[in-house]
Amino acid sequence: MTDFIVIGAGAIGSAAAYYLCKRGYSVTVLEKSQYVGDGGSSRNGGGVRQSGRHPAELPLALYAVKNIWPNLSLELGTDIEYYQEGNLRLGKTEAHLNILKGLVKSGSDGGLDLRMIDGKEAQKICPYLSDEVIGASWCPTDGHANPMLVTLAFYRAARKLGVKYITGVNVLSLEKSHGKVSKVVTSEGVFEAGHIVLVGGYGSRAVLNSISLDVPMSPVLLECLVTEESPPMFYQMLGTAISDFYGHQSKHGSFVFGGTHGLEQFALYDEKKDDLRASSIANSSTCRGIISYFPSLQDLKIVRSWAGWIDDCADHIPVIDNPAETEGLTVGCGFSGHGFGISPVAGLLLAQLAAGEKTVLDISAFKYDRFKART
Repeated sequence: MTDFIVIGAGAIGSAAAYYLCKRGYSVTVLEKSQYVGDGGSSRNGGGVRQSGRHPAELPLALYAVKNIWPNLSLELGTDIEYYQEGNLRLGKTEAHLNILKGLVKSGSDGGLDLRMIDGKEAQKICPYLSDEVIGASWCPTDGHANPMLVTLAFYRAARKLGVKYITGVNVLSLEKSHGKVSKVVTSEGVFEAGHIVLVGGYGSRAVLNSISLDVPMSPVLLECLVTEESPPMFYQMLGTAISDFYGHQSKHGSFVFGGTHGLEQFALYDEKKDDLRASSIANSSTCRGIISYFPSLQDLKIVRSWAGWIDDCADHIPVIDNPAETEGLTVGCGFSGHGFGISPVAGLLLAQLAAGEKTVLDISAFKYDRFKART
C-alpha cells in the first residue's frame, strides 16, 4: 500500500506526484495510456501566459511565472525550452481592439503588467507583422515552453525521487471503506492508498461518477500544427483577439500553432480512439489566419498536425479541491484548455491539498461545491 495514488500522468499529475514525493511520501501514478503525457499535456500550444486569464485563475498564473517557471529547467534537470519573451494578442479591427481592451482591463485589475499598444509599436516588437494589425495587447512577462519536455521533466524528476509509474492501466472506479476513498479499481486489479489524487482530464468525470460525484465538463477537440524549421524570427507568444490562431516559434526553429474554426464543439468524442488526426478544416483555417497576420510565413511547409481533447468545465475554470462529500480524495480537473501554463503551480496546490497543508494560494474559487442547481 502506498501513501498516495495519482491518477493521470500528464504535466499536472506528474507535478503533483513530484511535489508529494519531495515531501517524503510514497507515490504511485496510474496512467491509462501506454505513454506518459499522452493527453492534453502533449497536445497543446505550449503557452505560459497570464494574459487572457479568468480573474480567479490569474493569481495561479502570476505565481507560476514569478516563482516556478524561471527556475524549472534547473530544478528538474531538463531544458524545458522556456522563453519569457512576452505575448502579443493581435487585432485588425475596432471590434478586435474592444475585445482586447476588455482583456487588458481584467488583467490589469488583477495586478498583471498588461497594456494596449498600437500597430506600429507591435511591429517594433515583432517586425514580421502584417500592416493590417492596428493594435494589440502586450504582456512582457508571458512566454512559452515545450509541453512534452515539461511533462517528461516532471516524470523523470519524480521517478528519480522514487515515484512508481504504472502505464496501460484503465481506472474504472473508486471505492470507499468506512466513508473514505481508499481503493482504485482498474483493468489490472485493485490498488489501495491512503489518499487518491485524481488528475485524469475528461476521464475524471466517469471516475467521479462511480462515487456519486460529478464535475460538469464537456470534451472539446483542439487542433495544432507544426511547420518545418525556419531561421530564428521571433520568440513572443502570439494570439489574436478572436483566436484565429495562437502559437510561437520553438527553440529548434519550427513554428507551433493552434487555431479555432468554430466547429470544435461538434467533434464526436470517442475515448477509445487514440489516433487523433487534425482535420483539413482546422489546418486550412489556422493557416489562413496565420498568413493574414504574418505574410512572410506563407511558404512554410506543415510537417505534422494533431488533435486532442480538453476537459472544458462549465464555467471554464478548474476544480482544485478536496470535495467535502468524501474523505481521501483530491480532485484536479476541468482545466478547459489552459492548464499547461499553470501546470507546475496546479501540481503544487494539489500536492499541498492532498498532504493536508495550507495551500500557497487561495483556491476557494475552484471548490467542487460551487456548482449549484438553479432554484
